[in-house]
Amino acid sequence: MTSKRPRRLFASLALSAGALLAPPSTLAQDVIRIGAPLALTGGLADEGKKQQAGYELWLERINAAGGITLGGSKRKVELVFYDYQTDEKRAQQLAERLITVDKVHVMTAPFGSGHTKVVAGVAERYGIPIVAVASAEPVHNQGYKTLFGTLAPSVGLIDAMIGLMRDKQPGVKRVAVLGRADVFPKVMASTMAEQAKKAGLELVYNELYPVGTLDHASALTQMKATTPDWIFVTGYTKDLVLVRKQMADLRMSAPAITMITGPAYKEFVDSLGALAENVTSATWWHPSQTYTADDVFGSTQAFADAVRKKTGQDPDYVHASSAAALIVIQKAIEKSGSLQPEALRNAIAATDIKTFYGPIKFRADGMNGNRNLPIIQIQGGKPVVLFPVDMQQAALKPMPR
Repeated sequence: MTSKRPRRLFASLALSAGALLAPPSTLAQDVIRIGAPLALTGGLADEGKKQQAGYELWLERINAAGGITLGGSKRKVELVFYDYQTDEKRAQQLAERLITVDKVHVMTAPFGSGHTKVVAGVAERYGIPIVAVASAEPVHNQGYKTLFGTLAPSVGLIDAMIGLMRDKQPGVKRVAVLGRADVFPKVMASTMAEQAKKAGLELVYNELYPVGTLDHASALTQMKATTPDWIFVTGYTKDLVLVRKQMADLRMSAPAITMITGPAYKEFVDSLGALAENVTSATWWHPSQTYTADDVFGSTQAFADAVRKKTGQDPDYVHASSAAALIVIQKAIEKSGSLQPEALRNAIAATDIKTFYGPIKFRADGMNGNRNLPIIQIQGGKPVVLFPVDMQQAALKPMPR
């Protein structure tokens, strides 16, 4: 939505697919308000719409149960959100409006580490707690006291991938890295370059591409000349689809191709078809997990089924981590018995819960704690889990040459 007026969702009014527009003056005083800048248009619209779906699923259930328990009574929850159109400056402006005009009690952050960092700065200035879907250390190392994230640190993913590759494809020796010059993708690219060298692999190519790049032919031609065994590319879904297509145009391949994190999304496979096959990646959650929990979903399976019913698609970690962010907020409000920012912030910091999404316990920097995160590969048009062993659905396959 591009209107300057906020969109407000009330599951209790059966508006799960729509929204009621209302100026701030009509806000009920006994409603808990959660603010959410969302990218519903622009380059991150796919991810923003998944966030919205995850939020709505939680909202429908919590309000159907009467709301969040606060001070011995139930209060309905209102989600106030704006489309910031994948524009960083607009995200910053709308975050400030949510706090100063719409008077939200707590916030969630946009998808993506770069936009999270900007919005978190606004929330920090006003002392408003904010729960994010961001795993890059440079977002969480700013000293923010009000920022928390449901994703586990991304660095552990790299070491796990290198370990799996060395074990299952020992012939992989030469690594080429191409990363988007943006917070999370840049961190993943630089971490891969560093950890590959530490693991004894030869780094034959290591470059970044600017945000908005539409022609990767020059970089890919240079990369191809280095004859890598493992091509590792970072970016967001549209970037990675474009790179993979241009690799095919250049008849470029390698025994291993990894893209972070596009293959976790249905859109990646739908856009690439056969070109997506055997591409590896990593994710923070997979619907094959078997967590049970005391939340509005109760289990991983129940959440996955709810997403499929609502969207017609298999869920991915964006749906799940977004819904989990609201569970964190709910549990913190109930535990603290308060909507005062400092009390709510302290309750979020003390979170130690088991959810359909998995365990959530925040470190001192606000990141969710480390755990074995799934490494996946596209096989038969779907992401299957290669690691950890207790979740394994298939064995690693080399790319066809």
